[in-house]
Amino acid sequence: MTDAIANSMHPQMAERLAALQQVLQALQAPDTPASAVDAAERERLKQEIIGLFRDADAAVKEAQALKDAVKGLVEQWKLVERQHGVSAPVAATAPSPVVSGRVDHLGASTFIEKGWSRLSLGDLESAETALRRALELAPGSNDAETLLGWTQMLNGQLEAALASLQAVLRRDAGHALARANVGYVRWRQGHHGEAIEHLAAVVRADSDRKATLYAHLYLGMVYGDRAMYADAERFLKGALERGPNLLQGWYELGRVYWFDGRRADAMAAWKSGADANKFSPWGKRCAELLELVNTGGAPSREY
Repeated sequence: MTDAIANSMHPQMAERLAALQQVLQALQAPDTPASAVDAAERERLKQEIIGLFRDADAAVKEAQALKDAVKGLVEQWKLVERQHGVSAPVAATAPSPVVSGRVDHLGASTFIEKGWSRLSLGDLESAETALRRALELAPGSNDAETLLGWTQMLNGQLEAALASLQAVLRRDAGHALARANVGYVRWRQGHHGEAIEHLAAVVRADSDRKATLYAHLYLGMVYGDRAMYADAERFLKGALERGPNLLQGWYELGRVYWFDGRRADAMAAWKSGADANKFSPWGKRCAELLELVNTGGAPSREY
């Protein structure tokens, strides 16, 4: 996902799209019973789709307004050229159509979007394939390499993920999403203090909505791992305030409550996650923990 798209998009728009796609795919399966979705659930899905369409339409309008503003800058630059006797022209529309065979940013953006969609659905193998193709088309793309690092991170390839993310930070030290994921990787590698430094820096800067959201989530997980439950609860609630559709937040908040001895709160958190979208990966995990606990089991402390 490009920076321009990410910044103009409603928070978690891509996650909403991916979750709805998964729900509809499940409902289209031949073995899905007709009673799988009642009238109330159908209406909820309909309203979610309508809401997502409206948000997407607003994002398109914002992007068009930005494009028009840039065209205005081109005209202003032409005026400066004329005033100062500079004859070199500036294209008023797109860059030259002669594109290097090695650098195809337009083609790369398609694979970046595909990689993000696959990543959101938890299909890490397909996500990595798409993102590597994006990097072939646009070597050094911060968006593609950050998402590749994120994919590697979730796939347990921590050293490879760290290498990808640090490469982005060498090119752009202020890349918030890359820094947030470095924080997660360093935590998983046992460096809690360094992880908190990276994540806290992202939260303080608050320069990228998605990065800030996940920095809150990861800080909640780090503090939960260290049994600092009040801090963990604060950051996980902060993540849910910024991204109500981030169902992993409910899953992790329930774990924090459980290990803090707050069984009823844990059950309520997991129920909120399961009820929000029972077809999404994290909604299913919340439902699984509810069933486990109701049958006498208990969640593992391992991540």
